Amino acid sequence: MSTGAPSGTITIEQVDAAATYPLRAQELRQGRPVEIDEDDAPYTLHLAARIDGGEIVGVVRFHPRDCPWRVGEGSWQLRGMATDPRVRGLGAGRALVAEGLVQVAARGGDLVWCDARKDAVGFYARIGFTTVTEEYDLRPVGPHRGMLIELPIR
Repeated sequence: MSTGAPSGTITIEQVDAAATYPLRAQELRQGRPVEIDEDDAPYTLHLAARIDGGEIVGVVRFHPRDCPWRVGEGSWQLRGMATDPRVRGLGAGRALVAEGLVQVAARGGDLVWCDARKDAVGFYARIGFTTVTEEYDLRPVGPHRGMLIELPIR
């Protein structure tokens, strides 16, 4: 990756799991395998944010999974969310989550939940997620809060 901040139009597209691995490794999984269980399952949704259709600057994964804080069907977990530090604050992360929520709702999902890293709680809150737990330690990563958003967004 270059050191300067990329500029251009951000687009969101569905990608395979492998396309998310370089940014996952850089931002989330240092010293740990980049693969997450069921990455290649046909129902797992991977999205990437690209600058001018080229360089991937953000990734996220959505996967059907029961919510630990809300009983019911139609729950999906948001996981593996990462943005290149050079583009944070420019809307790539917001665009990834927004497109993911649309696609999850289209697939029948009625709730998306996540284990939000302590430093990302504000990001998720600004886009409509509600904090539903106290802080907890998700080893080996560190402090997290449970968050969720109901679909469709009202």
